[in-house]
Amino acid sequence: MKHIFKQGKKELPILLLLHGTGGDERDLLPLAEMIAPEASVLSVKGNVDENGMHRFFARLREGVFDEEDLLYRTKELHQFIEKSAKDYEFDRDNVVALGYSNGANIAASMMYHIKKSLKGAILFHAMVPRRGVELPDLDGIPVFIGAGKSDPLIPMDETKVLVENLKDAHSPVTEFWTNGGHELRREEVDEATRWFEKNFL
Repeated sequence: MKHIFKQGKKELPILLLLHGTGGDERDLLPLAEMIAPEASVLSVKGNVDENGMHRFFARLREGVFDEEDLLYRTKELHQFIEKSAKDYEFDRDNVVALGYSNGANIAASMMYHIKKSLKGAILFHAMVPRRGVELPDLDGIPVFIGAGKSDPLIPMDETKVLVENLKDAHSPVTEFWTNGGHELRREEVDEATRWFEKNFL
């Protein structure tokens, strides 16, 4: 997978950056600088092309995921992180995802389907990746969820189901709601920064 790796302080988590639809491996680098400037970064570009827009997995239409492709791509990303940990000599068990929209959805999918795939996650404007799935135990794996009350793509109830799924799997979940839509707002980035500092510094 096309990516950028930037070495930071060894003792800090590696930030796995996962862009939204139409983005690339450079999109979230400024966000990582704001949230954890001294952390190592593994920023990945999605392998799926949707009408010229890069994504991490296919969808059938807006808001409806291709579940077969989602499972395949979730495993693909997991295997890529495993390989990268060997190539760049970082601790595979010390990876925290930072995802926006489609990138947040694939990060959530990793937590739904693969035990201990992440040490934690910042999910900006995420959806429930799959329903009716028994999640692995997420005890001790904190998750920050940033969401907009007026998001035209993700109803509030959708985000609340995601929160409940993660909590039911024993993840300590932090929710932060803005009055905005699907755009990423500075206030939620600031709140995610405080969350990261509290949990990982």
